[in-house]
Amino acid sequence: MRLTGPLESAALLTALPVPAGAATSTRGVLPWAPLVGLLLGGIAAGVAEAGARAISPLTGAVLGVAVLALLTRGLHLDGLADTADGLGPLRGPERALQVMRQSDVGPFGVATLVLTLLLQVACLAALLPQDGGWLVLWAAVVVARLVMTRTGLPGVAVAAGSSLGRTVAGTVSAAWLASVAVVTLVLAALAAAAVGGAGRAAVLVGALVLGVVAAEALHRRADRRLGGTTGDVMGAMGEVATAATLLAAAALW
Repeated sequence: MRLTGPLESAALLTALPVPAGAATSTRGVLPWAPLVGLLLGGIAAGVAEAGARAISPLTGAVLGVAVLALLTRGLHLDGLADTADGLGPLRGPERALQVMRQSDVGPFGVATLVLTLLLQVACLAALLPQDGGWLVLWAAVVVARLVMTRTGLPGVAVAAGSSLGRTVAGTVSAAWLASVAVVTLVLAALAAAAVGGAGRAAVLVGALVLGVVAAEALHRRADRRLGGTTGDVMGAMGEVATAATLLAAAALW
C-alpha cells in the first residue's frame, strides 16, 4: 500500500489543500478513497445538521449537499452527467465514450444530474429532523467512496481511452476492500445504535447495502455498454450510491 496514498486520494478527490508533491501521481487514489469520504462526510453532515437546527431541515439538506459539491469540485457530479449522456441514448461503445469525453452536457446528463440532486436533498431533508438523521449522510458519503474503490480490483475492465482507469487498475486488493467494507459497516452500525438503538442500526446497514447494490448495477451496465469503467463511471457510482442510501434510509429511518 502506498504511503502517500491518502494524500494522493485527497489531492484528486477533494478541493482540500494538500502538499504539492501529493498530486504527482494518482496510483494510490482508490485504496484510500473511503478515508477521504470519512472526512468529507463528517464535514457535510455537520454543516447539514447545523443548517437544519439554525434554519430548517430543507436548508440544512441543501447546505449539506452543496458543501459536498464544493469540497469535491463537482467532480463526481460531472462524472454522473457524462455517464448519463453516454449510457442514455442508444449508441455504440466508441460513440458513447466520445460523447462522455466532450466538455458539454446533453439532455440526459442534465436531467439525471438535476433529479439526482433533488432526490438527495429531499431525502436528507426528511432525515435531518429525526434523531441521528445526519449520520446517514456521513455514512453514505463513505460508502460512495467505497464503491469507487471497488473499480480498482484486479481484473476490472477499463474502457478504451480512460487514462484514470488505466492508472488505478489493479491497485486495490480484494482483502483490502473486504476489510474496509466490514469496518465501515460495523462503525456505521455502532454509531446508529448509539443514537437510535438496534433498529436504526439495521436500517442504516440495510440502506448502505442497497447503495452498494445500486452502484454495482450501474457499474455492470457501464461495463456492458462501454467495455469497461472510466473515471466518469467511478464518479457516477458514488453519486448513485449516495442517492440510493439516502432514499432507503429516508423510507425506513
